[in-house]
Amino acid sequence: MAFDIAPLLAPGKVALLFSEVQRGIIGDLATGSPLASGVAEAGVIPNCAKLAAAARAHGAPVVHCLADTSPNRYGAGTNCMLYTGGAGPSAGRPAHNPEGDTPCPEVWQDGDLVSVRVHGLHPMADNQLDRRLRNKGIDTIIVAGVSLNVAILGLSIEAVNSNYTVIIPRNAVSGFPTDYAQPVIRNTLSFITTLSTVDDIIAGWAQR
Repeated sequence: MAFDIAPLLAPGKVALLFSEVQRGIIGDLATGSPLASGVAEAGVIPNCAKLAAAARAHGAPVVHCLADTSPNRYGAGTNCMLYTGGAGPSAGRPAHNPEGDTPCPEVWQDGDLVSVRVHGLHPMADNQLDRRLRNKGIDTIIVAGVSLNVAILGLSIEAVNSNYTVIIPRNAVSGFPTDYAQPVIRNTLSFITTLSTVDDIIAGWAQR
């Protein structure tokens, strides 16, 4: 029997957060990226777009949580390989295209919100996202995008620590390698978030 998600989707209390659903990470400018390839195979971006349309239709804010990947961003971390590509602030990185730091057009619509981080491993680590959500009365977040390896995992833990209810649509998230996704969902996220699917969330909104 499927879990009834509808009670968690109270009007005015829910926001949809997209983690790094941006052109240079999983979109059209991420050519050759294994993460982007896995996302494409799993249909993550179309599922995110479907979820975004439903959120807007039910008055839930859609927040694009973007990572600033520009090489000269002041104050960005250099204390781990994920930041530096292995040997320094720009080592191992292709030439930067500013368009890569914009939301994938499939999920973007005018009126959506943007939250950009320069430093940190997840969307609540480097900006005022938490306060912005709190100030609007949000207590439940639906998290979609990438990656299950770091950003979504870190965001989920931080949000739960901050007393948000976190909903993860299994078919709108991904990680690298692709066979990593199910173990982290099953062995970690299942204990701290409410797992669902895009269609079940949309059905839950319809019940409200």
